[in-house]
Amino acid sequence: MKDPIAKSIGYRLNHTARLQRALSARLLADLGLFPGQESVLKMLVEQDGRTMGELATALRVRPPTASKTIARLTTQGLVERRATDGDGRLVRVFLTGTGRERGLAVDGIWEALETEIVDGLDNKERKRLRKLLRKVEKNLAARLGADHGADDEPEGAEDDEEA
Repeated sequence: MKDPIAKSIGYRLNHTARLQRALSARLLADLGLFPGQESVLKMLVEQDGRTMGELATALRVRPPTASKTIARLTTQGLVERRATDGDGRLVRVFLTGTGRERGLAVDGIWEALETEIVDGLDNKERKRLRKLLRKVEKNLAARLGADHGADDEPEGAEDDEEA
């Protein structure tokens, strides 16, 4: 007999997220990256020279967590920190040439991951799944009293895009 908890939506959501993270980690390893590092590289590809505070806010993590990630990326030669205008207190993070290449390669990883995730779903099912997940996100964010992870996509945007 199957465990009744396995039929719960919370269990399915958690298990699915864990599998997605595991596959993501495997694909990112091909680029020499760990999960979380790709988001920093993509942010810097979009706007190089962000401050540590800007990165922490955009990543929705505490500054020490962002600092550790940047330290690891610096050790890998993917980013560098620079003091701004002689003010040693304000540090900006910039991509190196190798960091920019890896940041641009992340798109391919994300596309491959998305393809694997939705394999076997038609466009209508994909659109419905996105809509349902946004509702779950909003419920959880409301319960937390903040927009923790709430989708920034405007309501109804899935109706305008091709899945």
